[in-house]
Amino acid sequence: MSSSRPPEGYLGATARITGGPAPELVEAGYALEISDAPLLHRGLTLADLAHLAELVECGALTRDEAAPVGAGLLKLLDTPAAGFPYDPVYGDAYNSRERELERELGPAAGRLHLGRTRREAGRIAFRLALRGRLLSLHADVAAFAQAVADQAARQAGTLWADTTYLQPAQPATFGHYLGGFAEQAVRHLDRIETAYTRADVSPAGAGGAGGTRLPLDRGRLARSLGFGAVGPHTRDAMWSADVLADAVLAAAQATATLSQLASDLEIFASPAFGYLTLDASLCRASVLMPQKRNPYALPVLRGGAGTLVGRLTGLLATGLTPSARTDNWLYAYGEVAGALDLADRLVRLGTAVVNGLSVQADVLAGQAASHFTAAADLAEELAQRFRLDYRTAYRVVGRAVAATLAGGGGELTVTAVISAAAE
Repeated sequence: MSSSRPPEGYLGATARITGGPAPELVEAGYALEISDAPLLHRGLTLADLAHLAELVECGALTRDEAAPVGAGLLKLLDTPAAGFPYDPVYGDAYNSRERELERELGPAAGRLHLGRTRREAGRIAFRLALRGRLLSLHADVAAFAQAVADQAARQAGTLWADTTYLQPAQPATFGHYLGGFAEQAVRHLDRIETAYTRADVSPAGAGGAGGTRLPLDRGRLARSLGFGAVGPHTRDAMWSADVLADAVLAAAQATATLSQLASDLEIFASPAFGYLTLDASLCRASVLMPQKRNPYALPVLRGGAGTLVGRLTGLLATGLTPSARTDNWLYAYGEVAGALDLADRLVRLGTAVVNGLSVQADVLAGQAASHFTAAADLAEELAQRFRLDYRTAYRVVGRAVAATLAGGGGELTVTAVISAAAE
């Protein structure tokens, strides 16, 4: 291994970290952590400011001691992530920030670390970012639900043959079919709200796992950061990753609804069915075949939903560790944020698909009147009118349908039903 000395300001270089960091570690580990810097940048500064203010409030620092650090943090708050010299050689975003603050403020920057670990600051920053993404997803799922409900209302009188197993089943309206997806979307709103409530819990003041001997007011810290609650158990607040899985699960379920709808629409939009068309802006041409109008948005929705299931599975797999380990957090920040961002994009695309649907009402009506879709209704009528048990009525209608098809017919007649009843 390399015997090179750590760079100036490298954490631990004056103690037990006497070499490195190894370039392999920087490439595989530190670079991954530093890639989360844009996600965490503002939240880390807010966490720092809240902690610094609390150190003054609880008497751990004087105002004079805190003032230069606060000034440096306020300057940093106005600095975009792209303008900050994050360097993976120092490790994660927090360590890069510490190095830069030390360069600007000298030893005074060290006051910021009193009674707090870097993980605590990172957890705070991530929860702030997570809350924002959940709110965005909630708004977009609500817009999708509204779009589906509006389209369902427009198609409330459009007859069609509803299907199960893709086989004609019963006459209904296309609006009724669409309304089922709106119902799913409303339930997704509940799931996202639950995920938000769990993310809206402050880990501030939790320390590494067991808090700190300083008299920090964790409730005051939570309020200053805008959290709705305080994590009551410090170790749980710092290390449990189930909240992250809740967020990605809510996102994956929302896109699963999109995938299901997209799968149906791809079939319905095919020339073999001709039930509807997508707006041209959501389709793509074939490079080879000039006649084609591929509904490209639909496989984007399906593929994205599958990708989110994969990300959820990966997140759960990395959580299969002993407690208080880095494994289930090292990859989590970027993966979770990326999953929610992907879900957001997919939901917005799904809304555009629904808004752009052109339904062929005459084609749907023709299907509703064919394929014996009223057979169950007829069996129920026979059972009620002639006081038959339903299974007997069912068999009568089934025989009538079979005989009609065998004779080349496509519509039941009274004669066919009477003949079937006589058998």
